Amino acid sequence: MTDPVVHLNGSLTPLSEARIPVLDRGFIFGDGIYEVIPYYGGKPFRGAQHLARLHRSLEAIGIPDPHSDAQWQGLIDEVVRANGMSDQMIYIQVTRGVARRTHAFPKEVVPTVLIMANPMALPPARMREQGVACVTMEDRRWLNCQIKSTSLLGNVLAAQHAAEHGVTEAIQFRDGWLTEASSSNVWVVRDGRVLAPPKDNLILEGIRYGLMEEVCAALEIPLEARRIAREDLFAADEVMLSSASKELLPVVAIDGRTIGPGVPGPVFARLYAAYQDAIAAL
Repeated sequence: MTDPVVHLNGSLTPLSEARIPVLDRGFIFGDGIYEVIPYYGGKPFRGAQHLARLHRSLEAIGIPDPHSDAQWQGLIDEVVRANGMSDQMIYIQVTRGVARRTHAFPKEVVPTVLIMANPMALPPARMREQGVACVTMEDRRWLNCQIKSTSLLGNVLAAQHAAEHGVTEAIQFRDGWLTEASSSNVWVVRDGRVLAPPKDNLILEGIRYGLMEEVCAALEIPLEARRIAREDLFAADEVMLSSASKELLPVVAIDGRTIGPGVPGPVFARLYAAYQDAIAAL
């Protein structure tokens, strides 16, 4: 796909020709939200949940939702068909719109809507088979992480911290408690029980969070949402990452310290298999 087709404010256009005004508040302030929906075989994976989170994020920052669910789905389907890929990641971004630069919300401004597709780029099999390494850091982001905001500088800096250490992710702690990685939810396994940070304003509730709750229930694996201390992470039998682009990945080393036996564990294997079953059932 040399020049993908995007939807921008009601029109389909090649990405190379898509333009927004300099005064778009998404560009000036990062005043907008986004969503990413994976498509497998041309079908959305948990699309309704992704659209629900899109609505929540828009409401949280006071941007009027420009479309109904049916309208959103119609626009997304157009982009999916136009790009012709079987597996793709659909990226949706809505900003407050174009207005004179002033911090407070402008009146009677029309939101900017962008929908684009990227090829599905999942981690190679070796990362699942061998596991990945991570590094820890203090979480210095704002206190509304439950909003999927385009203002991602904190996440960008965390991802760069991981890149500079040659690892897959930076796992963050706020005041000694686990929050999330730069672009992943984090799961801790101890004595056959899956532990997760609570769904509050300190993490983005990944769509895979709900999936993991459902899968664990189906497999009769206990899942507990609670605060997780740094020592809990290093004492874990297994640690996992989840996101739309990573699906589910096992973590075998953090800050150079081995997690569990240093290889992907049995709980990961069961959960990953169930994840793939959910995709196959689309």
